[in-house]
Amino acid sequence: MTVDSQAPLTEALGTDFFSVRRRFTEAQWDTFMAVRRYVDHVVTPAAPEAWDAAEMSWDVIRGLPDLGIVGDDISGYGCPGHDPLTCGLVAMELARGDGSLATFFAVQSGLAMKAVDMLGSEEQKQEFLPAMARLDLVGAFGLTEPDHGSDSVALETTARRDGDDWVLDGRKRWIGNGSIAGRTVVWARDVETRAVLGFLVDTSTPGYEGTIIPRKASMRAVWQADVRLDGVRVPERDRLPGAESFKDAGRVLATTRGTCAWMALGAATAGYDAALRYLLDRHQFGRPLARNQIVQERLVKMLAELTGMQLYCMQIAQLAEDSDLAPTIAGLAKMNNTRKARWILGEARDLLGGNGILLDNHVMRHMADIESIHTFEGTETVQTLIVGREITGYSAFT
Repeated sequence: MTVDSQAPLTEALGTDFFSVRRRFTEAQWDTFMAVRRYVDHVVTPAAPEAWDAAEMSWDVIRGLPDLGIVGDDISGYGCPGHDPLTCGLVAMELARGDGSLATFFAVQSGLAMKAVDMLGSEEQKQEFLPAMARLDLVGAFGLTEPDHGSDSVALETTARRDGDDWVLDGRKRWIGNGSIAGRTVVWARDVETRAVLGFLVDTSTPGYEGTIIPRKASMRAVWQADVRLDGVRVPERDRLPGAESFKDAGRVLATTRGTCAWMALGAATAGYDAALRYLLDRHQFGRPLARNQIVQERLVKMLAELTGMQLYCMQIAQLAEDSDLAPTIAGLAKMNNTRKARWILGEARDLLGGNGILLDNHVMRHMADIESIHTFEGTETVQTLIVGREITGYSAFT
C-alpha cells in the first residue's frame, strides 16, 4: 500500500489494508467513487474556508442531488433507494471531506426525510420527499431542548388541539438546519394525552423562530439553531400520523446511529491520510520523517485502529441489510468509532507538529468536528449505559 506523496493534498490515499473493497458490488463501487471524486475535487478544497468563516458551502451542497445520494435508502419519491453499505460509504466519504457537510446531509437524508418516510402519510411523502431529494426543500429535526439532551424523552414542548389545528409552544436547541429549513419535524407532547407527537412545521408560520447558535468551535460550517415555538399553528394534515409516542422518534434516531460510526471513520481516514502524506514529504535532519521507527510505529497503530473501524462499519451494514441491526449494536459501533477517531486525529495533529493546527492541512478541522460526532445521536456515556443494560440486565439510568 505504498502511496503517492505528491498527490494533491485533498485526494484520498489507500487505507483498505484488509481489502474490504472486494465485498462491494459494482453499483456500490460506482457510487462510492463518484462521491469520492466529488469530495476530493469539490468538497475538501472548499472546506477550510467555510469552516473558518462559519459559513455553509451552498455551492457544494447544491451539487449533492446530482450525485443521486440525497434520501439514502428511501425508495421512490425521487430518492435513490440505496442499500445500507452504499449509504454508509456515502456518509464516510462526505465526512472525510467535511464533517459539516456530512452533518447537513445526515439531518436532511437521515432525520428529516426518514421521519417523513417512516412516519408520514402517503400524501406527505408525495408532497415533501421529492422536493427534499432535490434539495428544493431543506428539512430539520427538532427533538433536543435546552434542558433535555440525553433525557429527551422528558421533552417539554407542548401541542394543544384547537379545532382543525394544533398549537405548539416550546423551545428546541441544537437543531441542525433549524434556521434554514422550510419544514422542521417538531416533537411535542400532547397536553391532554401526554403522548409525544410529531409535526411537519412550516417554518414560515408566525411564531416559529430559528436562530443560529454562534461561536461554535466544532462543525462551524453547518448551522445549528435555537428554535422558539410561540403559539405556532400547525394544521392536522401536517401532523405525522405514524408518530404517536417517543418510541417513534427513537425508531428514526436508531436508523442514524450507525451513520455516526461511518462519519467517524471518514474523519479518521482524513486524519490518517494527511499524516501519512505529510510524513512522507517532510524532511528533518536530512531524511523523511517517515523513515523514523517511532513515526512508523505510530502510523501502523493508527492504521490498525482505522482498519478495525472499517470492519465495524462493514458488519453493521451487513446486519442492516439483513434487517438485524439492533440499536445497541449501532450504539456500540458509534461509541467505538468516535472514540477511536478522536485518538487517530489526535495522533495526526501531533505528527504534523506545529503545521497540524493549520486548516489547510486538513487535520485540526476534523479534530474539532469529531467532538460533535462523538456527542450527537447519543453520547458515549449514554451508549455505554444502553449496551451495559443489555449485557447485564440492569439499567443504570431511568
